[in-house]
Amino acid sequence: MAIKDRQLTRRALLTTLAKLGIGVGLLPLSALAQQHNQPLNPNTIAYQLKAAKFLKKTIPSTGQTIHPIGMGTWITFNVGKDTSLRNERTEVLDTFFQLGGEVVDSSPMYGSAEEVLGYGLTKLKANSANYQSSLFAATKTWTGSKSEGKQQFNDSQQLWQQARFALLQIHNLVAWQQHLPMLRELKQQRLIKYIGVTTSHGRRHRELAKIMATEPIDFVQLTYNILDREVEQELLPLAQEKGIAVIANRPFQGGRLMQRFEREPLPAWATELGCDNWPQYFLRFVISHPALTCAIPATSKVDHMQENMSAANIMPLPNAQQRHQMVTYLNTL
Repeated sequence: MAIKDRQLTRRALLTTLAKLGIGVGLLPLSALAQQHNQPLNPNTIAYQLKAAKFLKKTIPSTGQTIHPIGMGTWITFNVGKDTSLRNERTEVLDTFFQLGGEVVDSSPMYGSAEEVLGYGLTKLKANSANYQSSLFAATKTWTGSKSEGKQQFNDSQQLWQQARFALLQIHNLVAWQQHLPMLRELKQQRLIKYIGVTTSHGRRHRELAKIMATEPIDFVQLTYNILDREVEQELLPLAQEKGIAVIANRPFQGGRLMQRFEREPLPAWATELGCDNWPQYFLRFVISHPALTCAIPATSKVDHMQENMSAANIMPLPNAQQRHQMVTYLNTL
């Protein structure tokens, strides 16, 4: 998600603030007291944007609203015991929350990611940056039996240092027939609020559709981006019909979209859709689908997180005609 110049000038900052509904009067003078033409510190920008207005999406089963840009942790948070890398990921997590983020998605399959999240959340709390009220903790069960699934959930509680989770998902449909009853038990015990199932890379869509049609679930997670749009045919309409919230994984196609298009020019009309860069372009396409509740791009960089979160600016999301225009433009490059 690289952009050649990631440092914002005063003019660029004010333009961004205007799009996000923040007037200059809301900012401390120190934030604007920069010498002429000197770049602003991106970290400072992140903290000034924390009062920004942003879009919200609704979870159909309860009416709860959440920020449409979440944070994935596959690969990016799997940094083991390296304290330096853990602290860097904590900065990313801090920026995410400062910019209004809520949904943090992980899994026991992601190596040390859950443990690193727990480290970061604990460190932020110790530094008086307690985000428990806004954290929408989402993890998964990824094992072959119900008993192992319960133990895995207990492990996730310890690793995240969270007694309750907002969402527990069955990862890649593994042993879903066994795990759904266990998830319902946890929901009755109020240890989780929502039940979900996941898939990725376009796998097992027929089986996923069957679950969505026949089982009372709150969330489904699947791969959706501007190039991988197969789910528009059946799964997204089915989610709307059944009142199931949708989380989109791989919104940048695992980084391939940025590698392929980052040196290409944005169309002039992109700014009318709230898009000043490619991350916004790709994310606003995803979250503009009426069935979508949240996208979960993963990043290990603070400046990338800033770009991602700015995709939830309060400008109107692309409509069906504009979404078609966005796809058509990519096909010309």
